[in-house]
Amino acid sequence: MPRALLLLGAIALTGAAAMSPANYDVQHKGIADVAADMQAGHVSSAALVRAYLARISAIDHAGPSLHSVIVVNPQAEAEAAASDRRRHSGAAPRPLEGVPILVKDNIETADAMPTTAGSLALANNVTHRDAPLVARLRDAGAIILGKTNLSEWANMRSSASISGWSGVGGLTRNPYALDRSACGSSSGSAVAVAASLAPAAIGTETDGSVTCPASLTGLVGLKPTVGLISRTHVVPISASQDTAGPITRTVADAALLASVLAGRDPEDPATADADRHRPAPLGADGAGALKGVRIGVLRFLAGHHAATDAVFGKALDRLGAAGATLVEIKDGPDLDAISAAEMTVLLSELKSGLDSYLATTPDTVKTRTMADVIAFNEAHHDRELGLFNQDLMVRAQATTGPDDGGYRDALTRSRRMAGVDGLDRIQVQNNLDAMVAPTGGPAWVVDLVNGDHDGGSASTLPAVAGAPHLTVPMGDVDGLPVGLSFIGPRWSEQRLLEFGAAYEAAAGIRQQPHYLPTLPESAAQRSLLRPAG
Repeated sequence: MPRALLLLGAIALTGAAAMSPANYDVQHKGIADVAADMQAGHVSSAALVRAYLARISAIDHAGPSLHSVIVVNPQAEAEAAASDRRRHSGAAPRPLEGVPILVKDNIETADAMPTTAGSLALANNVTHRDAPLVARLRDAGAIILGKTNLSEWANMRSSASISGWSGVGGLTRNPYALDRSACGSSSGSAVAVAASLAPAAIGTETDGSVTCPASLTGLVGLKPTVGLISRTHVVPISASQDTAGPITRTVADAALLASVLAGRDPEDPATADADRHRPAPLGADGAGALKGVRIGVLRFLAGHHAATDAVFGKALDRLGAAGATLVEIKDGPDLDAISAAEMTVLLSELKSGLDSYLATTPDTVKTRTMADVIAFNEAHHDRELGLFNQDLMVRAQATTGPDDGGYRDALTRSRRMAGVDGLDRIQVQNNLDAMVAPTGGPAWVVDLVNGDHDGGSASTLPAVAGAPHLTVPMGDVDGLPVGLSFIGPRWSEQRLLEFGAAYEAAAGIRQQPHYLPTLPESAAQRSLLRPAG
């Protein structure tokens, strides 16, 4: 299709999608934007919810069919109307009063929506309980708008998976180019925010599942220190690495959500110190946060994609211009050895964690163990296993969970290699305030035959070490976004957010999605596809 027709179609689609109740245009608005508009009386929370629901219908369920929202909350409008009444009563304002938020569909909510982790095996998993992180959102005034699609079982079912696909939700489409991956497993959360289906969303990450989708859709994603945010009533993979985190349009919005979500949960021992480390919302004057700080440039996490490296070079120039001292770090820990030990850990913890979680689900859920899930998938082969297998679940089932012979050794080794001998050593030896790297390369074309083939990632070291990882839009490669990762020691969220906000202010480079069916070829590219002469 000619480039002009592609662009005209995209422009027409975007314009049509902008239609919303009361003529309130939700496009490109973050939390701060809609909160200010509600405070000023330009829109009510109820009208805002209706506007987002209309846009979900127009471009997620129809139009380009992004498949990023699995289900909308039937109580959202009523909850928004109650928030409006509270605002008009003169009650003390809450930080998220009336703001619609989407949550990933492995996080339980107390309303009528099931929590499926993308699997038909959990289609009837209506628990009527809020995960503590959801309760914190509600206490802050947020409206739970719905649940987002994800890589099924948070991408821990198959080594040949297709990121962003689930049996319940289908394939999540990247709004920048619909034939390209949105990464996973929090694909739906990222795509929904990028496509203005909500001002923000909550994802979860074990290794890359917040930061990769955020990077590939031009957004901010925060994977916090493991233990900052409760994991109770979240479908698990790993007790040592799982965490929820915000996906937003701005760093300030991510900081606000982190301040709301963080805190101790008596049911999650990892959160024992969370109250002492809760980040605060960012102030208005943060432009100078990078002045005089020492930033380690993790060169060993670059070099996977030349065009991304070029964008990374420009990002480093911006950091230097903002006053940061850049320290080159050429050598890092053995990533292959860390990844191998990590997989041993994840398989064992998946076995024990999922069995424990399934035992707490209502009687309407018939899969009570992971063995039951494996059998269910075989029994529903066409829908569940038609694109890729479940070899990771089969391998996990063969372990004995925490009692597995190699598990404790792998946990100790992986944490030491990634943490004490990895990020911690680099930071201390070089007297660093933070470290940066490309989050990853641009989005790859979805491959239904071979599965994912992404190249390079900054996520594994902070994931295994349990350390925070913030991605911020860095630029684009041929119209596809790529992110800049800020990584720091455990509990350093506040400083990373301040550094990220300062970079964001200096860069100002986020592009909006165009919903192109595919990236158009340039004239130069077309000429190279023909035989010479």
